[in-house]
Amino acid sequence: VQLQAFGGGLVQTGGSLRLSCAASGSMVDINGMGWYRQAPGKQRELVAVIFRSGSTNYADAVKGRFSISRDNAKTTVYLQMNSLKPEDTAVYYCKAWGPTVWGQGTKVTVSS
Repeated sequence: VQLQAFGGGLVQTGGSLRLSCAASGSMVDINGMGWYRQAPGKQRELVAVIFRSGSTNYADAVKGRFSISRDNAKTTVYLQMNSLKPEDTAVYYCKAWGPTVWGQGTKVTVSS
């Protein structure tokens, strides 16, 4: 499985962005896909995950503002980010679980 992330950019506080993570290869062993982020000088942290069942999990910091979803083929995962704050500034990484696979990061910058 390979993952490719898209959609980062620069946005003002209160704005929105949508990240996409497209998976290629066999998905048969993938149990979930999601997003992590890493801000400068901080550890990488889980943002959101969607499991094979469709259930989701969110970090407390993004609950109510971010929404994770996927396409019907379950090969692309989206992260809709609303009401963005400067503290959301980070490099966002897509991850798959099954075998663990990381995509390349996409940078999100929220200006105040």
